Amino acid sequence: MNDATPIVRKGRKFDQVLEGARTVFMADGFEGASVDDIAKQAEVSKATLYSYFPDKRLLFMEVANQECARQSRAAIDTIDMSAAPRAVLAQVGRHFVRFITSKFGQQVFRICVAESDRFPEIGRAFYQSGPARMRAVMTEYFAGAMARGELQIEDLTLAADQFGELCKSDIWPRLMFGVIRQVDEADIDRVVDGAVETFMARYGT
Repeated sequence: MNDATPIVRKGRKFDQVLEGARTVFMADGFEGASVDDIAKQAEVSKATLYSYFPDKRLLFMEVANQECARQSRAAIDTIDMSAAPRAVLAQVGRHFVRFITSKFGQQVFRICVAESDRFPEIGRAFYQSGPARMRAVMTEYFAGAMARGELQIEDLTLAADQFGELCKSDIWPRLMFGVIRQVDEADIDRVVDGAVETFMARYGT
């Protein structure tokens, strides 16, 4: 695929194709996933699949983007963004960590990193649908909290990125390097609670 990314065409079996692709990509990875296997899993013909996605990379990006967008919407819909910073940060942090430590979250991240040298558009698309969305939501919230006198922040985007990194402390690198195989709610609570307290010590009024 060249730099001019083809336009995704929607149709009656679009969601069916995406769900089949999601299953195959998560089982076999980007490189191991074949168009034949995806079409079989989605119960569509190869011609139907290609009519929606002329390139496998485009299909993978759509699967990753939709899942990340779904996670972002779920966070926004379930969190009271007018609440006090400690409450919002705790909820956002838990939602974020549960996603990145889930099997799907780990596999999408690994595939994007593995393919980013050859196909940098995959990594860019993942960043825009995941980390960039979180940054945008948090900077908007921080601006409102500052207006209410609850936070004092000089660089909103840096603060948003710092909170995300604080939430990945300890468990994320150990999970990625295979030191541990999974995390439980107690692990998540420990890391997120620490992230909130550290953030508030720096930016709380």
